[in-house]
Amino acid sequence: MSAWGNGHKKALHFDHPPQRIVSLVPSITESLFDLGFGAAVVGRTDYCLHPAEALASVPSVGGPKTPRLDDILALHPDLVLANQEENPRPAVEALEAAGLRVLVTFPQTVRQALDVLWMLVWLFMDRQAAMRLETLELTVSWAEDALAERPPLRYFCPIWQGRSGQTDWWMTFNQETYAADVLRLMGGENVFAARTRRYPLAADLDQQPPEPVGQRDTRYPRVTLDEIRRAQPDIILLPSEPFAFTETHKADLAHWLADTPAGQRNRLVLLDGSLITWHGTRLARALQVLPTLLADA
Repeated sequence: MSAWGNGHKKALHFDHPPQRIVSLVPSITESLFDLGFGAAVVGRTDYCLHPAEALASVPSVGGPKTPRLDDILALHPDLVLANQEENPRPAVEALEAAGLRVLVTFPQTVRQALDVLWMLVWLFMDRQAAMRLETLELTVSWAEDALAERPPLRYFCPIWQGRSGQTDWWMTFNQETYAADVLRLMGGENVFAARTRRYPLAADLDQQPPEPVGQRDTRYPRVTLDEIRRAQPDIILLPSEPFAFTETHKADLAHWLADTPAGQRNRLVLLDGSLITWHGTRLARALQVLPTLLADA
């Protein structure tokens, strides 16, 4: 997907903090509440689940991929928060055409995710939120400094799985993603960091020559068992989202990849997928949980 979001340039011209926000991004919805701006949230998606108690009384406007324009308009927001990867471009353009201010984000690194949080702090001009964010910045800085003190842990992390004919495949991510940068901050080295997605699926699975990519997203390649074996990961991370990997998937992969370092040492780990996919204040929890989780594996 090419960079198409330009709503942020329009949304920043506020004479006062926004009073009515519709958030179409679950991680940003959570971040608004964590930063103390939850009172301004008047609409959310079906997948905006945290904080559960506070969101119980906030009306939903549909899913991130299927927001209902009429429902959003009825809430009279002065700002809609969207994400290039999670929300469809036509929906965002329809909101802008209806006269709404839309802030479109697309963080692909931890630094960019922090910049989005700072943007929210600047919109609300809130000193306490700035202090919270300064603490998170300091924690990230400590994590960066600690990277030099430990050898990298080579990992494979699928985010989906499927089957094409007789061939099983797993979708993963390369170095140009937020998930990869979060795991880098934890000492992880992505075995598919340089692997790009090829089109169509058969080309990605080395069954036919690829066609021109054009403007399509190449950050999420589909890989086979043979390709994973050749990569020889030290650890395999199985997140709960967007695909819900289970103990059954873990056992299957342990059997199929028994000849990799991860399989030989039984280093396959189920983890909360939001820790690597939710850009925003959930980064603070990722910095607490993931180092211990990876060290204990």
